[in-house]
Amino acid sequence: MATLVSGSLPTLYDVTRRQNPDKSIAAVVELLSETNEILDDAVWYEGNMTDGHKTTVRSGLPSVAWRKLNYGIQPDKSTTVQVVDRCGILEGISEIDKRLVDLTGNPKEFMLTEDRAFLQAMNQEMADTFFDGDTATDPEKFLGLMPRFSDPDSADNKDQIIEGEADDAGSVYTSIWLVVWGPNSVFCTYPKGGQGGFKREFLGEDIVTDASSGRFRAYRTHYSWEMGLVVRDWRQIVRIANIDWGTAVSDDAAATFDIADLMIQATEQIEDLSAGRPAFYMNRKVRTLLRRQLLNKSNRLITEDADWAGKKVTMFDGIPVRRCDAITLTEGGV
Repeated sequence: MATLVSGSLPTLYDVTRRQNPDKSIAAVVELLSETNEILDDAVWYEGNMTDGHKTTVRSGLPSVAWRKLNYGIQPDKSTTVQVVDRCGILEGISEIDKRLVDLTGNPKEFMLTEDRAFLQAMNQEMADTFFDGDTATDPEKFLGLMPRFSDPDSADNKDQIIEGEADDAGSVYTSIWLVVWGPNSVFCTYPKGGQGGFKREFLGEDIVTDASSGRFRAYRTHYSWEMGLVVRDWRQIVRIANIDWGTAVSDDAAATFDIADLMIQATEQIEDLSAGRPAFYMNRKVRTLLRRQLLNKSNRLITEDADWAGKKVTMFDGIPVRRCDAITLTEGGV
Protein backbone atom coordinates (compact mmCIF):
# COMPACT_ATOMS: atom_id res chain seq x y z
CA MET A 1 0.00 0.00 0.00
CA ALA A 2 1.36 3.38 -0.96
CA THR A 3 1.73 6.02 1.73
CA LEU A 4 1.16 9.75 1.45
CA VAL A 5 4.56 11.42 1.54
CA SER A 6 4.64 14.96 2.91
CA GLY A 7 7.48 17.43 3.28
CA SER A 8 10.03 15.48 1.20
CA LEU A 9 9.39 16.87 -2.28
CA PRO A 10 9.25 20.60 -3.16
CA THR A 11 5.81 21.98 -3.99
CA LEU A 12 5.10 25.29 -5.73
CA TYR A 13 4.65 26.94 -2.34
CA ASP A 14 8.08 25.71 -1.19
CA VAL A 15 9.83 26.92 -4.34
CA THR A 16 8.17 30.33 -4.23
CA ARG A 17 8.87 30.84 -0.54
CA ARG A 18 12.53 29.94 -0.95
CA GLN A 19 13.13 32.17 -3.98
CA ASN A 20 10.96 35.16 -3.14
CA PRO A 21 10.53 36.21 0.50
CA ASP A 22 7.57 38.49 -0.37
CA LYS A 23 4.84 37.14 1.94
CA SER A 24 2.01 38.50 -0.22
CA ILE A 25 3.02 36.21 -3.07
CA ALA A 26 3.21 33.22 -0.75
CA ALA A 27 -0.29 33.95 0.47
CA VAL A 28 -1.57 33.96 -3.11
CA VAL A 29 -0.03 30.54 -3.73
CA GLU A 30 -1.93 29.19 -0.73
CA LEU A 31 -5.14 30.67 -2.13
CA LEU A 32 -4.67 28.86 -5.43
CA SER A 33 -3.87 25.58 -3.71
CA GLU A 34 -7.29 25.73 -2.08
CA THR A 35 -9.05 25.92 -5.47
CA ASN A 36 -6.84 23.55 -7.46
CA GLU A 37 -5.62 20.51 -5.58
CA ILE A 38 -3.06 19.66 -8.22
CA LEU A 39 -0.83 22.37 -6.72
CA ASP A 40 -0.80 20.46 -3.44
CA ASP A 41 0.88 17.51 -5.12
CA ALA A 42 2.98 18.74 -8.06
CA VAL A 43 6.71 18.86 -7.34
CA TRP A 44 8.92 21.54 -8.90
CA TYR A 45 12.53 21.57 -10.04
CA GLU A 46 14.60 24.09 -11.94
CA GLY A 47 15.13 23.06 -15.55
CA ASN A 48 18.57 22.40 -17.05
CA MET A 49 17.81 24.61 -20.08
CA THR A 50 16.88 28.28 -20.36
CA ASP A 51 13.58 27.30 -21.99
CA GLY A 52 12.83 23.92 -20.45
CA HIS A 53 14.38 20.63 -19.38
CA LYS A 54 16.28 17.94 -21.30
CA THR A 55 15.92 14.36 -20.06
CA THR A 56 18.12 11.43 -21.04
CA VAL A 57 16.06 8.23 -21.21
CA ARG A 58 17.47 4.73 -21.59
CA SER A 59 15.90 3.24 -24.72
CA GLY A 60 17.67 -0.10 -24.88
CA LEU A 61 19.56 -2.50 -22.63
CA PRO A 62 22.82 -4.22 -23.57
CA SER A 63 22.66 -7.87 -24.54
CA VAL A 64 24.11 -10.45 -22.17
CA ALA A 65 24.87 -14.13 -22.64
CA TRP A 66 25.83 -17.26 -20.76
CA ARG A 67 29.50 -17.99 -21.46
CA LYS A 68 30.99 -21.44 -21.96
CA LEU A 69 34.57 -22.12 -20.92
CA ASN A 70 37.04 -21.31 -23.69
CA TYR A 71 34.37 -19.29 -25.55
CA GLY A 72 33.90 -15.53 -25.44
CA ILE A 73 30.84 -13.28 -25.72
CA GLN A 74 30.14 -10.29 -27.92
CA PRO A 75 30.52 -6.83 -26.30
CA ASP A 76 27.47 -4.59 -26.33
CA LYS A 77 26.18 -1.31 -24.82
CA SER A 78 22.92 0.32 -23.81
CA THR A 79 21.24 3.00 -25.90
CA THR A 80 19.70 6.31 -24.80
CA VAL A 81 17.58 9.05 -26.29
CA GLN A 82 17.11 12.64 -25.17
CA VAL A 83 13.71 14.27 -24.72
CA VAL A 84 13.19 18.03 -24.37
CA ASP A 85 10.16 19.41 -22.51
CA ARG A 86 9.69 23.12 -23.23
CA CYS A 87 8.29 25.68 -20.82
CA GLY A 88 5.43 28.01 -21.70
CA ILE A 89 5.05 31.62 -20.56
CA LEU A 90 1.63 32.64 -19.25
CA GLU A 91 1.16 36.39 -18.79
CA GLY A 92 -1.46 39.00 -17.97
CA ILE A 93 -1.60 42.76 -17.42
CA SER A 94 -4.00 44.57 -15.09
CA GLU A 95 -5.02 48.20 -15.68
CA ILE A 96 -7.22 49.85 -13.04
CA ASP A 97 -8.40 53.47 -13.08
CA LYS A 98 -6.22 55.35 -10.57
CA ARG A 99 -9.15 57.46 -9.37
CA LEU A 100 -11.21 54.34 -8.69
CA VAL A 101 -8.41 52.83 -6.60
CA ASP A 102 -7.83 56.04 -4.65
CA LEU A 103 -11.55 56.36 -3.83
CA THR A 104 -11.65 52.99 -2.08
CA GLY A 105 -9.76 54.24 0.96
CA ASN A 106 -7.72 51.01 1.03
CA PRO A 107 -5.78 50.86 -2.26
CA LYS A 108 -3.65 47.84 -1.35
CA GLU A 109 -6.63 45.68 -0.40
CA PHE A 110 -8.52 46.75 -3.51
CA MET A 111 -5.57 45.94 -5.77
CA LEU A 112 -5.30 42.54 -4.09
CA THR A 113 -8.83 41.68 -5.23
CA GLU A 114 -7.71 42.22 -8.83
CA ASP A 115 -4.59 40.14 -8.20
CA ARG A 116 -6.80 37.27 -7.06
CA ALA A 117 -8.86 37.45 -10.25
CA PHE A 118 -5.81 37.31 -12.52
CA LEU A 119 -4.15 34.56 -10.55
CA GLN A 120 -7.32 32.50 -10.52
CA ALA A 121 -7.49 32.84 -14.31
CA MET A 122 -3.85 31.75 -14.57
CA ASN A 123 -4.52 28.84 -12.24
CA GLN A 124 -7.37 27.57 -14.39
CA GLU A 125 -5.35 27.99 -17.59
CA MET A 126 -2.44 26.09 -16.05
CA ALA A 127 -4.69 23.21 -15.03
CA ASP A 128 -6.28 23.05 -18.49
CA THR A 129 -2.85 23.00 -20.15
CA PHE A 130 -1.53 20.40 -17.70
CA PHE A 131 -4.02 17.92 -19.10
CA ASP A 132 -4.89 19.19 -22.59
CA GLY A 133 -1.89 21.27 -23.72
CA ASP A 134 -0.78 20.24 -27.22
CA THR A 135 2.31 21.93 -28.64
CA ALA A 136 1.47 20.55 -32.10
CA THR A 137 -1.51 22.92 -32.32
CA ASP A 138 -0.48 25.53 -29.69
CA PRO A 139 3.34 25.73 -29.73
CA GLU A 140 3.37 28.57 -27.20
CA LYS A 141 2.05 26.23 -24.49
CA PHE A 142 3.73 23.29 -22.78
CA LEU A 143 2.90 19.67 -23.63
CA GLY A 144 0.23 18.22 -21.34
CA LEU A 145 -0.71 14.66 -20.45
CA MET A 146 -3.52 13.96 -22.93
CA PRO A 147 -1.36 14.11 -26.11
CA ARG A 148 1.25 11.91 -24.41
CA PHE A 149 -1.31 9.23 -23.46
CA SER A 150 -3.70 9.09 -26.39
CA ASP A 151 -2.82 5.93 -28.34
CA PRO A 152 -3.80 2.66 -26.60
CA ASP A 153 -2.97 0.55 -29.64
CA SER A 154 0.58 1.21 -30.86
CA ALA A 155 2.33 3.78 -28.66
CA ASP A 156 5.24 2.74 -26.43
CA ASN A 157 3.17 3.71 -23.39
CA LYS A 158 -0.01 1.96 -24.59
CA ASP A 159 -0.10 -0.29 -21.52
CA GLN A 160 -0.47 2.83 -19.35
CA ILE A 161 -3.86 3.60 -20.94
CA ILE A 162 -6.74 1.63 -19.44
CA GLU A 163 -9.99 1.88 -21.40
CA GLY A 164 -13.16 2.07 -19.34
CA GLU A 165 -15.11 0.92 -22.38
CA ALA A 166 -14.60 0.63 -26.13
CA ASP A 167 -14.54 3.93 -28.02
CA ASP A 168 -17.99 4.61 -29.44
CA ALA A 169 -17.65 7.22 -32.17
CA GLY A 170 -19.61 10.31 -31.23
CA SER A 171 -19.67 9.56 -27.50
CA VAL A 172 -18.04 11.81 -24.91
CA TYR A 173 -16.02 10.58 -21.97
CA THR A 174 -13.92 11.58 -18.99
CA SER A 175 -10.66 10.23 -17.56
CA ILE A 176 -9.07 9.41 -14.24
CA TRP A 177 -5.31 9.93 -13.92
CA LEU A 178 -2.82 8.34 -11.55
CA VAL A 179 0.46 10.27 -11.34
CA VAL A 180 3.53 9.50 -9.23
CA TRP A 181 5.30 12.82 -8.62
CA GLY A 182 9.06 12.69 -8.14
CA PRO A 183 12.44 13.84 -9.53
CA ASN A 184 12.85 10.68 -11.59
CA SER A 185 9.23 10.22 -12.66
CA VAL A 186 7.02 13.30 -13.20
CA PHE A 187 7.56 16.91 -12.14
CA CYS A 188 6.89 20.51 -13.12
CA THR A 189 9.78 22.72 -14.14
CA TYR A 190 10.72 26.34 -14.71
CA PRO A 191 13.58 27.73 -16.88
CA LYS A 192 17.18 27.49 -15.73
CA GLY A 193 18.08 30.62 -13.79
CA GLY A 194 14.42 31.63 -13.58
CA GLN A 195 12.01 31.96 -10.69
CA GLY A 196 9.64 29.19 -9.75
CA GLY A 197 6.00 30.15 -9.36
CA PHE A 198 4.15 33.37 -10.05
CA LYS A 199 5.73 36.72 -10.68
CA ARG A 200 3.81 39.87 -9.82
CA GLU A 201 5.35 43.18 -10.81
CA PHE A 202 3.61 46.45 -10.00
CA LEU A 203 4.40 48.78 -12.92
CA GLY A 204 3.09 51.89 -11.20
CA GLU A 205 1.05 54.67 -12.75
CA ASP A 206 0.68 55.18 -16.50
CA ILE A 207 -1.55 56.82 -19.12
CA VAL A 208 -3.74 54.19 -20.81
CA THR A 209 -6.32 54.30 -23.62
CA ASP A 210 -9.92 53.12 -23.44
CA ALA A 211 -11.97 51.47 -26.22
CA SER A 212 -12.91 54.89 -27.65
CA SER A 213 -9.29 56.12 -27.71
CA GLY A 214 -9.87 58.23 -24.60
CA ARG A 215 -7.00 58.43 -22.11
CA PHE A 216 -6.90 58.18 -18.35
CA ARG A 217 -4.43 57.52 -15.54
CA ALA A 218 -4.26 53.95 -14.33
CA TYR A 219 -2.28 51.61 -12.12
CA ARG A 220 -0.73 48.74 -14.07
CA THR A 221 0.39 45.34 -12.82
CA HIS A 222 2.12 42.58 -14.78
CA TYR A 223 1.68 38.89 -13.95
CA SER A 224 3.67 35.99 -15.39
CA TRP A 225 4.23 32.29 -14.78
CA GLU A 226 6.78 30.15 -16.62
CA MET A 227 6.32 26.43 -16.34
CA GLY A 228 6.61 23.12 -18.12
CA LEU A 229 5.77 19.47 -17.45
CA VAL A 230 8.50 16.83 -17.47
CA VAL A 231 7.64 13.14 -17.81
CA ARG A 232 10.90 11.31 -17.19
CA ASP A 233 9.30 7.90 -16.80
CA TRP A 234 5.92 7.32 -18.46
CA ARG A 235 5.54 4.07 -16.50
CA GLN A 236 4.74 6.27 -13.49
CA ILE A 237 1.50 7.60 -15.04
CA VAL A 238 -1.73 5.76 -15.85
CA ARG A 239 -4.73 7.18 -17.68
CA ILE A 240 -8.11 5.51 -17.18
CA ALA A 241 -9.82 6.71 -20.36
CA ASN A 242 -13.20 6.25 -22.05
CA ILE A 243 -15.31 6.61 -18.91
CA ASP A 244 -18.79 7.31 -20.30
CA TRP A 245 -20.20 9.41 -17.52
CA GLY A 246 -23.55 10.06 -19.18
CA THR A 247 -24.61 6.43 -19.61
CA ALA A 248 -22.64 4.59 -16.93
CA VAL A 249 -23.65 6.63 -13.89
CA SER A 250 -27.08 7.35 -12.47
CA ASP A 251 -28.05 9.41 -9.43
CA ASP A 252 -27.61 6.28 -7.39
CA ALA A 253 -24.17 6.12 -5.74
CA ALA A 254 -24.31 2.32 -6.06
CA ALA A 255 -24.46 2.55 -9.87
CA THR A 256 -22.99 -0.18 -12.03
CA PHE A 257 -19.93 1.90 -12.97
CA ASP A 258 -17.11 0.23 -11.02
CA ILE A 259 -14.60 2.99 -10.32
CA ALA A 260 -12.71 0.94 -7.75
CA ASP A 261 -11.96 -1.90 -10.18
CA LEU A 262 -10.43 0.49 -12.73
CA MET A 263 -8.40 2.24 -10.04
CA ILE A 264 -7.04 -1.09 -8.79
CA GLN A 265 -5.90 -1.86 -12.34
CA ALA A 266 -4.21 1.55 -12.50
CA THR A 267 -2.23 1.03 -9.29
CA GLU A 268 -1.00 -2.34 -10.52
CA GLN A 269 0.15 -0.78 -13.80
CA ILE A 270 2.39 1.79 -12.09
CA GLU A 271 6.04 0.73 -12.15
CA ASP A 272 6.87 1.85 -8.59
CA LEU A 273 4.38 3.62 -6.33
CA SER A 274 7.09 4.20 -3.71
CA ALA A 275 9.27 6.17 -6.15
CA GLY A 276 7.52 9.46 -5.34
CA ARG A 277 4.22 10.96 -4.25
CA PRO A 278 1.26 9.22 -5.96
CA ALA A 279 -2.14 10.85 -6.44
CA PHE A 280 -5.33 10.21 -8.40
CA TYR A 281 -6.98 13.10 -10.31
CA MET A 282 -10.58 13.18 -11.42
CA ASN A 283 -13.49 15.50 -12.09
CA ARG A 284 -15.54 16.55 -9.06
CA LYS A 285 -18.56 14.50 -10.19
CA VAL A 286 -16.49 11.33 -10.47
CA ARG A 287 -14.92 11.96 -7.08
CA THR A 288 -18.34 12.69 -5.60
CA LEU A 289 -19.53 9.26 -6.70
CA LEU A 290 -16.40 7.68 -5.26
CA ARG A 291 -16.91 9.38 -1.90
CA ARG A 292 -20.56 8.36 -1.80
CA GLN A 293 -19.38 4.80 -2.14
CA LEU A 294 -17.94 5.26 1.34
CA LEU A 295 -21.45 4.34 2.42
CA ASN A 296 -20.67 0.85 1.18
CA LYS A 297 -18.89 -0.49 4.24
CA SER A 298 -17.58 -3.49 2.32
CA ASN A 299 -15.38 -1.20 0.20
CA ARG A 300 -12.39 -0.97 2.50
CA LEU A 301 -10.07 0.55 -0.10
CA ILE A 302 -11.79 3.94 0.16
CA THR A 303 -11.14 5.89 3.37
CA GLU A 304 -11.18 9.45 4.67
CA ASP A 305 -7.91 10.45 6.34
CA ALA A 306 -6.79 13.76 7.89
CA ASP A 307 -3.25 13.38 6.63
CA TRP A 308 -2.43 16.43 4.52
CA ALA A 309 -1.85 19.76 6.27
CA GLY A 310 -4.61 18.82 8.70
CA LYS A 311 -7.22 18.57 5.94
CA LYS A 312 -9.46 15.56 5.39
CA VAL A 313 -8.40 13.69 2.27
CA THR A 314 -10.23 10.95 0.36
CA MET A 315 -7.84 8.02 -0.02
CA PHE A 316 -7.96 4.97 -2.26
CA ASP A 317 -5.69 2.16 -1.14
CA GLY A 318 -3.54 4.74 0.66
CA ILE A 319 -3.33 7.11 -2.34
CA PRO A 320 -4.97 10.58 -2.16
CA VAL A 321 -7.85 11.20 -4.57
CA ARG A 322 -7.76 14.79 -5.83
CA ARG A 323 -10.45 16.88 -7.45
CA CYS A 324 -9.46 18.62 -10.67
CA ASP A 325 -12.25 20.18 -12.70
CA ALA A 326 -9.88 20.78 -15.61
CA ILE A 327 -10.61 17.12 -16.40
CA THR A 328 -13.80 17.57 -18.38
CA LEU A 329 -16.75 15.25 -18.90
CA THR A 330 -16.64 15.87 -22.66
CA GLU A 331 -13.43 14.18 -23.81
CA GLY A 332 -13.19 12.27 -27.05
CA GLY A 333 -12.58 8.54 -26.92
CA VAL A 334 -9.22 6.84 -27.47
